[in-house]
Amino acid sequence: MDFDFSDDQEQLRDAVRKWVDKGYDFERRRKAVAAGGFDRAAYNELAELGLTGLYIAEADGGMGMGPVEGMVVMEELGRGMVLEPLPQTLIASGILSGYAPAALKAEWLPKIASGEALVVLAYQERKARYQLNVCDAKATQSSAGWSLSATKNMVPAGDQAEAFIVPATVDGKIALFLVERAAAGVTARGYGTQDGARAADVSLQDVPAQLITPDGLAALEHAVDIGIAATCAEAVGVMDKTLVITAEYLNTRKQFGVAIGSFQALRHRAADMKMQLELARSMSFYACLKLNAPVDERRRALARAKYQLGTSMRFVGQQAVQLHGGIGVTDEYIVSHYFKKLTQLEMTFGDTLHHLGEVSARMQDTAGVFA
Repeated sequence: MDFDFSDDQEQLRDAVRKWVDKGYDFERRRKAVAAGGFDRAAYNELAELGLTGLYIAEADGGMGMGPVEGMVVMEELGRGMVLEPLPQTLIASGILSGYAPAALKAEWLPKIASGEALVVLAYQERKARYQLNVCDAKATQSSAGWSLSATKNMVPAGDQAEAFIVPATVDGKIALFLVERAAAGVTARGYGTQDGARAADVSLQDVPAQLITPDGLAALEHAVDIGIAATCAEAVGVMDKTLVITAEYLNTRKQFGVAIGSFQALRHRAADMKMQLELARSMSFYACLKLNAPVDERRRALARAKYQLGTSMRFVGQQAVQLHGGIGVTDEYIVSHYFKKLTQLEMTFGDTLHHLGEVSARMQDTAGVFA
């Protein structure tokens, strides 16, 4: 199998890396965090690069690209710890493109591709504990259309988005709906998250909704798998940069008159970080390549990938802090922010323990990765 990237993919990587290096430095990120964790100007710049239309067909104003390009982009955004929730845009693009009726696609996909509308997935409920089939939200249909009542927690940029993709039960079965934030009955309480980004608890009381698909559980599982693949790629970028910063520190910090990077024990720990990074990178590739596989195969693959990524994120983040000593946990030093980002990503779309259970539950006669 050829794992080389095409010229177009490398050009895409280069364009995103240049924007991160020149347009999204640590100081700009600090200002965005202080302002609430979401910078609409930065999101618009992502749109100008075409990234908000990455998964949207050219006929709808997008770039018509796929999971490999998504992986390339998210790795580079991870290196800069970009706060703006592009994974949510990839989820919305994929779900609306694959499941929504033609009228809904025509209304929303061009706006998502241009960056005019940020649409995010609002699916988490307090009692669900990452279980996608647990849903207290209710939707009812009348002559006036659908209405929906729900409380959804930890919705990324929930008080900044233009619309939400919301699962709700209809006659005991989960369906998927689109709800506009400006609709009557919508309340969003925003707050900052551990990694400096923004989320909200969203309350919906008899809110007008548009049906995306009655087969909501299948679509929701697909949405979360798109999110897992994006999160895995983003985490690879975060870990890659964390290792670079740590190596630079080891080669700069001196103890007993020599750089501490010359101490064998510390070199071994840095090597272990590199090993975990490469394990994570290979599983991120695996997740990306399985994203369009048949449902059972896809779900197994994404659970395996998120388990390995969670293990690697925890190890790399903790080792980076340990190798830096006290400075590694100070807000003024950049590595502490990478550690917080890895901590947040490890819990996004299901933590490591949850996905270990998913891997176990989906295990077949052979436990081989490519079974």
